[in-house]
Amino acid sequence: MAGEQLQVLNALDVAKTQWYHFTAIIIAGMGFFTDAYDLFCISLVTKLLGRIYYHVDGMEKPGSLPPNVSAAVNGVAFCGTLAGQLFFGWLGDKLGRKKVYGMTLMLMVICSVAS
Repeated sequence: MAGEQLQVLNALDVAKTQWYHFTAIIIAGMGFFTDAYDLFCISLVTKLLGRIYYHVDGMEKPGSLPPNVSAAVNGVAFCGTLAGQLFFGWLGDKLGRKKVYGMTLMLMVICSVAS
């Protein structure tokens, strides 16, 4: 078993760079970007939520979320990421990665337009 894996890795090492290498890099990069984007922007979202919903008229400083609400928003974002990775990973094993990648891409486009 280990010998077969080493042969596969060796074949990848000696393969010449072809178009599918670039395609795999772009797909992996876009997957990382879309997965990490929501985790990186959640801190900005919490600041905006505080300024919109917790602003008191007449105060010089903009509003901010209470610590428990901020922790809840961040926690839900991270738990949703974990649940999504587990569910769509399992679904990819059952239905095929290519099909599930297309489904998640369409889901992200629809939700982006809807928001």
